[in-house]
Amino acid sequence: MPIVIRGAGDLATGIALRLYRAGFSLVMTDLPEPTAVRRTVSFSEAVRLGRTEVEGVAAVRAAEAQEALTLTRQGCVAVLVDPAGTCIQTLHPAGVVDAILAKRNLGTAITDAPVVIGVGPGFTAGVDCHAAVETKRGHTLGRALYTGSPLPNTGVPGIIGGYGAERVLRAPADGVFTPCMEIGQMVCAGEVAATVDGVPMRCTIDGCLRGLLPAGCHVTAGMKSGDIDPRCQTDHCRYASDKSLAVGGGVLEALLHFGCRPGEGA
Repeated sequence: MPIVIRGAGDLATGIALRLYRAGFSLVMTDLPEPTAVRRTVSFSEAVRLGRTEVEGVAAVRAAEAQEALTLTRQGCVAVLVDPAGTCIQTLHPAGVVDAILAKRNLGTAITDAPVVIGVGPGFTAGVDCHAAVETKRGHTLGRALYTGSPLPNTGVPGIIGGYGAERVLRAPADGVFTPCMEIGQMVCAGEVAATVDGVPMRCTIDGCLRGLLPAGCHVTAGMKSGDIDPRCQTDHCRYASDKSLAVGGGVLEALLHFGCRPGEGA
């Protein structure tokens, strides 16, 4: 009986790392064309590449639920293209973690598994999940909530190195995304990081390009398409963020709080 994590972006991957290292078997789900920009620390890259590794943990794309179970028994994190989470009915998981981060509940129900955890805004503990975990940077980041809801989404990214919204790169138009740089590259404000059907997407600040969508991705104007870290530490491109690991700690606490233990029912 694995834990199913809905979503496989960078924050969901930080959660997965915490749970995997605690001994849980994991099946993650994502879109057929994932939109995580921090691809070097996202298990969603397994959808595109077939296999990926983050901090030494391997994730492999599975074609269907039974193959996903086989992969977990081989010590891998399994990744399914299943945005609706239909595999939950087949897998009968010990727990479900909704880490889609849509700022609203896209269909997760408290009856989906013995333990259901909602990550971020849009969930209410005791209503559509057994526990919710705070994702907003600040004093309560990573706190497991057993009543109530995480703080509402402000639409403003958290401050890193003195920058908030400025560090996020957004698509300048609708179209097909074409990178001009690579993740981990040092950049200066004004440089072209990518184009969308020939329209340039320019760097907003100086720093390290921490995230960028892959070539061929279809984007819409204003869509988050890149991320610059003003702290200029290339190692940050290879390791899960402090935020994702803090949230992962809250998820781990909630699973244990409700009696979900690694290896039970396997």
